[in-house]
Amino acid sequence: MINVLFVCLGNICRSPLAEGTFSHLVTQRGLSDKISCDSAGTHGYHVGILPDHRARRVAADYGITLTHNARKLSSDDFANFDYIIAMDESNLEHIQTQSYRSTGFYPKEGHVFLYRDFDAEADVQSVPDPYYEDMAAFENVYQIVTRCGESFLEYLIKEHNLG
Repeated sequence: MINVLFVCLGNICRSPLAEGTFSHLVTQRGLSDKISCDSAGTHGYHVGILPDHRARRVAADYGITLTHNARKLSSDDFANFDYIIAMDESNLEHIQTQSYRSTGFYPKEGHVFLYRDFDAEADVQSVPDPYYEDMAAFENVYQIVTRCGESFLEYLIKEHNLG
């Protein structure tokens, strides 16, 4: 099983949308028995609550139900996940720092990525945080994480000979 963790700041907007969208794509490709995913936040602001209602609404518009309860990135995540995907540079730095503090090592090459590394349309490296924005911002994030998810899934299929 290939385990993927999506990480943003509070785990109620971007990373649950990325998790839900990616899981949906994995299911559509018939790879649920080979790839699993989860999400977490670099900070524990919202631990235990459902994703933001706007994230849930935009996901529902595309037939995806977000039921994940927010959690904070933990030391165990570095051993339990094959890939950790950051939504922005700040999250990436936090992941790298926590990995070093938890394990004594920075994540190995090819283990941690910025999600927009998989977005051919990206002109910036960050998935924008829609928390203080309107529904249009959540729709934009959904479109971004869908593009990234499709490309990242293709990467995993090729990297692990799943096709």
